[in-house]
Amino acid sequence: MQEFKGNPQRGLIGATAGFFVGFAAVALFGSTASGFREAMSLSPLQVGFLIAMPSLSGALLRIPFSAWVDTSGGRKPFLTLLGLSICGMAGLLTVVALLYPSQVSAGMYPVILLLALLSGCGIAAFSVGAGQVAYWYPKAGQGLALALFAGIGNLAPGVFSLLIPFALVYLGLAWSYACWLALLLVGTAFYWYAGTNAWYFQLRQKGVGREEAQAAARSMGQELFPGGGMKQSLVQSGRNWQTWALVLMYFTTFGGFIALTAWFPTYWTQFFSLTPIHAGMLTALFSLLTSSIRIAGGVMSDRLREGGENTAVLGLLIMMAGALVMVNANHYELAIPGSVLLGSGMGISNAAVFKLAPQAVPQAVGGAVGWIGGLGALGGFVIPPAMGFAVSDLGERGYAIGFIVFIYLCLASMTAAWFLKYFDANSERHQEERECEPAKGRQSGGAA
Repeated sequence: MQEFKGNPQRGLIGATAGFFVGFAAVALFGSTASGFREAMSLSPLQVGFLIAMPSLSGALLRIPFSAWVDTSGGRKPFLTLLGLSICGMAGLLTVVALLYPSQVSAGMYPVILLLALLSGCGIAAFSVGAGQVAYWYPKAGQGLALALFAGIGNLAPGVFSLLIPFALVYLGLAWSYACWLALLLVGTAFYWYAGTNAWYFQLRQKGVGREEAQAAARSMGQELFPGGGMKQSLVQSGRNWQTWALVLMYFTTFGGFIALTAWFPTYWTQFFSLTPIHAGMLTALFSLLTSSIRIAGGVMSDRLREGGENTAVLGLLIMMAGALVMVNANHYELAIPGSVLLGSGMGISNAAVFKLAPQAVPQAVGGAVGWIGGLGALGGFVIPPAMGFAVSDLGERGYAIGFIVFIYLCLASMTAAWFLKYFDANSERHQEERECEPAKGRQSGGAA
């Protein structure tokens, strides 16, 4: 009799904890950007690249590492990403402890960017964990399971955006980063203990054949199985146009979430002259709201008819309303409800996208999650420099005008969601017609 480690609940808890500590790197420079800006005399565009840099590695590495899930189950790629993030944080802590602020000059800017790239590797744990959780749970429960995984994990940037300003005041930058590194080490150790692969991958690791492993895992409740190796998973999912529709939607919603979590501390302090602590609290409000409401979005996606598509459209409409408010928000009192609308719409749509992913590409979930999570999260790298460029080009007014990018992204994403819904409706209708044709033929033959 085969012995198995873990169960769906333990797999979900382990992946969520690991993702939480890895995803915190989204807020790596949000609250500390002003200090680096003054020390290195950075322009608004350079600040935009600085706060976005962790998102670059966190986005691009999602593609190969999530496809690795289809061959290993998730544990190895997860630990690899967290290990790289530990190296980046340790390097950044060393630089800050020895050189900041007096000896951190403009010449150190490339070094800080490189360490930010390494620190952001943990962000890519999202697509690894999403694939790992998806293999653990049956299709009917994936919406809620993935929403819990992403919703709780996504709380990390908000929590850190709230805590870092206080830590900077009472501990200083070096000790703040030291505490961050310690938490990352603890979270990695916890994932090493609790993170487990689904039954199919455990059987394959023990040398059980593919078909036998599938049969055994299916008898225990597992429904999703990989269709092939890493390259095949990426190719198979990449050939599906639905994957790219979901990439666009995720670029808008999740990429936008990462971008604004990093950008908002600068926005609040520079545009409205708030203190770093107040800016951190408002950034935390946005981030925590977006993450929490993602759970509700997952429940809606599971329970509504055509829940994924309809939930996505609803979230995008709310998000676009928030962007319209932010473009015209010249007063602090108007910007706060605008950010709340943006966060609410992003959270709802984020959950819907990953409800749709296993439905769109059931034979290559890891590859699909890689494309969607990787290229979608790239919005977290692209959008902050674009908003920084608006400030450089238009001056202070650019802080508000920069939000116009979200209006265009929402319109494009709603178009993609409509195509997904229309395609699914036609596919179901044609399937019903094909199923009815044999019955009609038998009825005609009997009459003859």
